[in-house]
Amino acid sequence: MDLHTLQITWFGLIAVLWTGYLVLEGFDFGVGMLLPFLGRNDTERRVLINTIGPVWDGNEVWLITAGGATFAAFPLWYATLFSALYLPLLLVLVALILRGVAFEYRGKIDDDRWRARWDAAILFGSTVPALLWGVAFGAILQGVDEKDITNTPWHVLLGALRPYPLLTGATTLLLFCLHGALFLSLRTTGELHGRARATARRLAPPAVAVAAVWALWTQLEHGAGWTWGPVALAAAGLLGALLLTRCENDGKAFALTCLVIVCAVVTIFGSLYPAVLPINGGTDLTVENASSTELTLQIMTGVAVIFTPVVVAYQSWTYWVFRYRVGITDIPPSTGLAPFGRPRSSRTSA
Repeated sequence: MDLHTLQITWFGLIAVLWTGYLVLEGFDFGVGMLLPFLGRNDTERRVLINTIGPVWDGNEVWLITAGGATFAAFPLWYATLFSALYLPLLLVLVALILRGVAFEYRGKIDDDRWRARWDAAILFGSTVPALLWGVAFGAILQGVDEKDITNTPWHVLLGALRPYPLLTGATTLLLFCLHGALFLSLRTTGELHGRARATARRLAPPAVAVAAVWALWTQLEHGAGWTWGPVALAAAGLLGALLLTRCENDGKAFALTCLVIVCAVVTIFGSLYPAVLPINGGTDLTVENASSTELTLQIMTGVAVIFTPVVVAYQSWTYWVFRYRVGITDIPPSTGLAPFGRPRSSRTSA
């Protein structure tokens, strides 16, 4: 492939990686945000955590790969983006680290206050990225000011908190909550299953309304002619998910929220192209002027062809193995360390 074809290919592959991340990590964020509201006691909260326990860290591989691919294929895009959105992206990173630590540590000590603190960390670590990823993508679509690239972090954060980025953040927040509620309705039993289904029914109308406003604003202000297609498909998916939550058809409703997220990412990247980062008051970064050399892209393509099927196959196998529902009868008694480090007889689960 020639250089231009490689540039377009890697722009598309980065969009695919973000799609995989937001679809898979989206329901993880939703579960984390709903944890203190659906789980009325520690056993129920452990059920909720165990629905995503085998897969949440694997889902983050998509983010790591997307970041690495951006750094290697479009280094100027990567450097400018992190300069322009330094503080929001730093907050996302801190939240993700805190969330991962919370999943691992909450069951280490058999103490209600200990677990409550880590549950709050899970809530924080799920809500902040769900909101700020949307804010970041909204800021990218709207364009960053040239002075933001070298300005103070607080000025950059205030610049990102404009109406359109905030609307994008509200859209991802509500959509991920709905996505997570539908995932829980597929993976839980008993009262938790009914509670998750009822939550999905309550979340669907506001999620549909906010997402519809965002899609229309995005298309009218930033979209290309062909992106009306994914916008229309996303609208149909949202309406279908709303109806299916009323009909208690959880599986199809979850599939439609996956479709909506896919269409949203296609709309964002389709609206950007050929730019990768619009710069207000300066020269936009495009797939041509921000990319690596042809040799670098050729080597990356060879590596991706070899290893991407391996990663997809392994992650698909993981989801297949852990596809069964989880209920309170599947959760053993907590057997971690008592307060002040007194040992229990065996290890604890989440």
